[in-house]
Amino acid sequence: MTTIYNFSAGPAVLPKEVLQQAAAEMLDWQGSGMSVMEMSHRGPEFMSIIAAAQADLRELLAVPENYKILFLQGGGLGENAIVPMNLMGRLPQPATADFIHTGSWTAKSIKEAQKYGNVHIAASAEQNGYTAVPARASWQLSQNPAYVHLCTNETIDGVEYQFAPDVKAETNDAPIVADMSSHILSRVIDVSKYGVIFAGAQKNIGPAGLTIVIVREDLLGHALPICPSAFNWKIVAENDSMYNTPPTYAIYIAGLVFQWLKRQGGVAAMETKNIAKSRLLYDYLDSSDFYLNKVAHDCRSRMNVPFFLRNESLNAAFLAEAKAHHLLQVKGHKSVGGMRASIYNAMPIEGVQALVSFMRAFADKHQS
Repeated sequence: MTTIYNFSAGPAVLPKEVLQQAAAEMLDWQGSGMSVMEMSHRGPEFMSIIAAAQADLRELLAVPENYKILFLQGGGLGENAIVPMNLMGRLPQPATADFIHTGSWTAKSIKEAQKYGNVHIAASAEQNGYTAVPARASWQLSQNPAYVHLCTNETIDGVEYQFAPDVKAETNDAPIVADMSSHILSRVIDVSKYGVIFAGAQKNIGPAGLTIVIVREDLLGHALPICPSAFNWKIVAENDSMYNTPPTYAIYIAGLVFQWLKRQGGVAAMETKNIAKSRLLYDYLDSSDFYLNKVAHDCRSRMNVPFFLRNESLNAAFLAEAKAHHLLQVKGHKSVGGMRASIYNAMPIEGVQALVSFMRAFADKHQS
């Protein structure tokens, strides 16, 4: 069988072992006589699946005991509304949320939050074309925000935080909310530095339809009256993510991915692999005068690598030839153009090697 490498930004590549296990269990999960798709979410079979998934995720990220792990619907974009609905009520109305604006996803977050309270842009990367995280010293935080929102990896713009901000002293202990959708589980993090971490599953965790929320317990119970009960974190936590029927099959696949990650050596081992994969691609881009990556070196994403052909009239040929070489989904997001290689946990280094080899050959062929 021809090996195909899928560089899609999401829904994205899944580990082959996970897909094979899911295929084997499709009609009959562990002798139950049922597919996971058919199970009652309150039955003992699925209850064991979700409990194991939650325990494995807690272990992988070393989630402290005073944090709840919630399995929700809505995706990352939905959570951009759910966050302010759950946290704006911490303070007298109208409350303010601070944002560090680093690109396309924080722009979406800001637009959503404005519906539920005031928004303060504490720092913006607009002047540098969203090619770097604003220097920490430049942040002008509000005196008492309800929360400080970051997107720690901008999937579209390829900008990643290489540090964990500590803003407690400046903001009356306002919690940091981190959208980690496109790099969760790719690197070691200190969960205790954040009040809330959320992530759409369809990049590094599993199929679309599941959203993970990790929330500190003291941040529960502050939802605005308009918050739907199915998205009220306190209600969801009190009902062990069962208040609303959860996305059962997506949780099952996520659980298989968590088990796969543990077999790989956990998050620290995966981070080492991701450093090697991203370095391979960036080193080639930096050595070439045919391609260009615009992101500041100290803010480059290990997960999403945007790049441009200096001669953009060759874009269509590049994409066609890449597909012919079984390298799929390398077209950049429509809002920024160019190309993008998403090299999530499930992408083996052989895939990056194949991409670099193709890029080198394409450049040699078309170099003027």
